[in-house]
Amino acid sequence: MLSGKTVLLGVSGSIAAYKIANLASALKKMRADVHVLMTKNSTNFINPITFESLTGNKCLVDTFDRNYQFQVEHVSISKKADVVMLAPASANIIGKIAGGIADDMLTTTVMACKCPIYLSPAMNTNMYENPIVQDNLKKLESYGYHVITPASGYLACGDTGAGKMPEPEVLLEYILKEIAFPKDMTGKRVLVTAGPTQEKIDPVRYITNHSSGKMGYALAKTAMLRGAQVTLVSGKTALTPPLFVDFVSVTTAKEMFQAVTRVSDHQDIIIKAAAVADYRPSQVYDQKVKKKEGEMAIPLERTDDILSYLGEHKKEGQFLCGFSMETENMIENSRRKLEKKNLDMIAANNLKMEGAGFQTDTNILTLITKEEEISLDKMTKEKASFVILDKILSLQK
Repeated sequence: MLSGKTVLLGVSGSIAAYKIANLASALKKMRADVHVLMTKNSTNFINPITFESLTGNKCLVDTFDRNYQFQVEHVSISKKADVVMLAPASANIIGKIAGGIADDMLTTTVMACKCPIYLSPAMNTNMYENPIVQDNLKKLESYGYHVITPASGYLACGDTGAGKMPEPEVLLEYILKEIAFPKDMTGKRVLVTAGPTQEKIDPVRYITNHSSGKMGYALAKTAMLRGAQVTLVSGKTALTPPLFVDFVSVTTAKEMFQAVTRVSDHQDIIIKAAAVADYRPSQVYDQKVKKKEGEMAIPLERTDDILSYLGEHKKEGQFLCGFSMETENMIENSRRKLEKKNLDMIAANNLKMEGAGFQTDTNILTLITKEEEISLDKMTKEKASFVILDKILSLQK
């Protein structure tokens, strides 16, 4: 994913320094060229050899180390870097950079970098809340630095509060958002629905389906990584919402309908990947009315048809993509749905095919438009999300 990309990690003196080994390892597994710069204080928390073993590159500490190749090392690395992540960023290193002080390898390199720079503050709560530190962070933000808000929790000093460095997995997401993919969807507003809806029968039971939400979440994350402004409206799932998207959690089909229609007018692309429950208990349903042998009568009524509404109210230039899941006559049924609901494209799959449909990590899709049908091989839902978005962008041009 990061092949050909150079990531520069700056590690300063904080107990959280040891966590950056996991970040360096994850980046290396994604084929990034990872370089680590350390302050002398940070070497008290983790040995530079650890980073050298993980990255395959010399870990730089001393500006005047004569063992490097004959070049101005801090300048050459700064030119190669696609992104810089300073984590953990201590109050000291934040203050030095904000004040223009460049007295070691880390600060001199950062001073020479023109690529995006992220700082992840990590320190005692009282230090983080100190007005001087806060002013330094605001100053750096005014210069274009990106400051990652620290987490709150139990700190190494024994205090509880803000100042905790986010986990490496979160820091990785910031890096991926910045450099993983070309930003060919910048300026696009994308609405994605995902997951199942639930229609309550009584305090114990409800009507739903087997949707996991994986396809919709993959589409939302991929669109975000490609630069789009994404809104994800999701039913209840076991998935963690992607970072950097506007997330709206709903339960019922009515709640999803309301959430979608509130923002649909302002979207450039709408992808309905949610599996909405088609029926809900009728409003005239009386839980006390029972039939023979203790069975409960449950009259049903149709839920709101979100896709039909979107098709009827589609704005000029807006692209509408739906999904269909069929057990027979997939192409014919999907094409009827495409035409009836005024869609621009529908992604169809056959639930009888192994590796397609609900709960799987893969999908086997056929992309259907008014002019063509494109059959895709079995692929991960992440990869399928790229193919779907590529097709949408090609049709919008």
